[in-house]
Amino acid sequence: MLHLVFELSSPTLARLQNQVTVIFLNNAVLGLVKNSMWQNELVNITPCYVLADDLTLHGIGADLLIDGVTLIDYAQFVQLTVENTPIQTWT
Repeated sequence: MLHLVFELSSPTLARLQNQVTVIFLNNAVLGLVKNSMWQNELVNITPCYVLADDLTLHGIGADLLIDGVTLIDYAQFVQLTVENTPIQTWT
């Protein structure tokens, strides 16, 4: 199963567990920064991806991300959607 997360919230993160694939997009990328208020809740979410263009849009460098987050481009995003069904969107 693939989860597309556009906004972070405690209820959303509580539903995400290991064994699912998660892509963080839009404003959700802000929570992936080291020492963010979400860091402790994000540690157990794997695999965890972030769209590189969204990081750039928010002015966040890859060196500021918490450990375990993998940067992807649009081609990799599409590949993950093909490989992981169904897809759940969280806004």
